[in-house]
Amino acid sequence: MSEIKTAFRTIDGLSVRYAQSTEPRDAEALLLAPWPENLLAYDATWSRLAEHAHLTAVDLPGFGHSELRADLLSPKAMGEFVARIADSFGLSRPHLVGPDIGTSAALFAASAHPGRFRSLTVGGGGVAVPIELGDPLRAWVFAEDLAPYRAMGPKDVVTLALSTIAGYDLPDDVREDYLAAYSGERFADQIPYVQAYRAELPVLADLLPAIQTPVQVFSSTSDAVVPPANGEYLHRLLPHSRLDVVDKGHFVWEEDADWFAGILTDWWAEN
Repeated sequence: MSEIKTAFRTIDGLSVRYAQSTEPRDAEALLLAPWPENLLAYDATWSRLAEHAHLTAVDLPGFGHSELRADLLSPKAMGEFVARIADSFGLSRPHLVGPDIGTSAALFAASAHPGRFRSLTVGGGGVAVPIELGDPLRAWVFAEDLAPYRAMGPKDVVTLALSTIAGYDLPDDVREDYLAAYSGERFADQIPYVQAYRAELPVLADLLPAIQTPVQVFSSTSDAVVPPANGEYLHRLLPHSRLDVVDKGHFVWEEDADWFAGILTDWWAEN
């Protein structure tokens, strides 16, 4: 049974699901959930991370169990909302963790709000220009018609994605929570977020060299969905970055939770 206890808060008129650790710490961390999982993706690392920072984890609007609003389904708009989330929870200068879809949103947030975040940790998200992605993500990004995805059983899509998590026995309650987030055409409704990569990643590319926030970039050499070139790209363009690499697949936060928690807590200690 997951020790993460979730609740909902209204932020900018939207119902946003979140969880917080119970013990106060000197440092604070805001954790953005990956896709197609949700904030319970931190279940394997939660207790260890909570020893080093007070944690606030969120399902971004339109993902997980948070309410969807179409105007937020792009990395730039979501980055602005991330700053509102930090304000809503009274997080003065948190470490920001943005795996997967959170990567581009976190970078847009840091660019638009210099000094707002103590540090960033990002990885496993498409950022490179030209776009370098593997399937099925690349197919979603360049899909001209979402009708086939609307016709699919959304839980089948999620089940297929979760089946690729290697070396980790997903707890039953976590798996059920992941699946419960999908009903109707929810999955197809989320695809415009990654389709916005086509227009917005070139914009982000121009912003990266001016980001002064320290950024930890993580990358998995066996990630067939978001190839390591994306992490190398960020490390090359960001002026204050560190690149941590592991030989795992896409879902490294679950596939090698000890490694993931270790690089995060070491980074937080240094920043």
